[in-house]
Amino acid sequence: MSYLESSRCKLYYEDTADSDPSGMEKSIVLFVNGWAVSSRYWKPLVNVLSTHYRCITYDQSGTGKTIITGYKPTFTIQGFTDEAGALIEYLGLQQSKQLHIVGHSMGGMVATELCIRYREALVSATIIACGIFEETAFTSLGLMFLGGLIDFSMNFRNIFLHEPLKSLFMKRAASKEIPKEYHDIIVEDFTQSDKDATNAVGKFSIDPEALRAYTRHVINIASPLLCCVGMADHTIPPEGTLSLYEKRRAEASAPTRLAKFPDLGHLPMLEETLKFAGELKKHFEFAELFYKKRPVENTVTTMPTLKN
Repeated sequence: MSYLESSRCKLYYEDTADSDPSGMEKSIVLFVNGWAVSSRYWKPLVNVLSTHYRCITYDQSGTGKTIITGYKPTFTIQGFTDEAGALIEYLGLQQSKQLHIVGHSMGGMVATELCIRYREALVSATIIACGIFEETAFTSLGLMFLGGLIDFSMNFRNIFLHEPLKSLFMKRAASKEIPKEYHDIIVEDFTQSDKDATNAVGKFSIDPEALRAYTRHVINIASPLLCCVGMADHTIPPEGTLSLYEKRRAEASAPTRLAKFPDLGHLPMLEETLKFAGELKKHFEFAELFYKKRPVENTVTTMPTLKN
């Protein structure tokens, strides 16, 4: 087990280069977790990708094995970006242009800030199920309702440890059956995460001003971006990711690509690991080629939607 101690926390992380020294010569993929979940759910994907990439996962403050007792971390986008940034700098990932950043759900907001902060090291960005929605009275009402649902779920979350609510909880997260080990991990992480951290993350993830800033910053990512969406996602409406893709494609100067999975939900990395890994690998390879060509060919702006 590896830990990095900072003023925020004692951050738990895993680096495939620790067990495979050849990973030090590979391009790097940093995974940023979604809401109220530890980094354990990335493991099947890491097992597939680590043949070609150095993969790094970590537990954000308030989740998994990261220790916050005795510390006073701020549970904000900036705070979570700072702790991931400390890990990037501790491992020296900012020193060469080899870094791919992948953010899932709420982690897409943190990943976006990391992409802006470490733009010189960044090769590509990937955002999974973290979209934007047109600001209307209807969406405002929906966000208010979601805020109330977050409060309710935090106060009574232990009920999801028992059937049939446990299965109902997972049916909202995954449209396909996932291995029982990870079924249990997702529920366990949610029920055991720090309540203050989980509440704060749930609230800033739907805060209108935070979402406006997120939209601006996604457009400003200077490297190729892949938007991934499961069209059977019952946790976050897939239309939001499609809207983000269209807005970024229309306004950004760097390439924007889309991976659309018609029958997958909120956890594509567990529902169809090999298929999802294939889309990530294609994007990483595209981005690396983009930078190899860029000194000569600086006119590429977008790529067509990926076919699945």
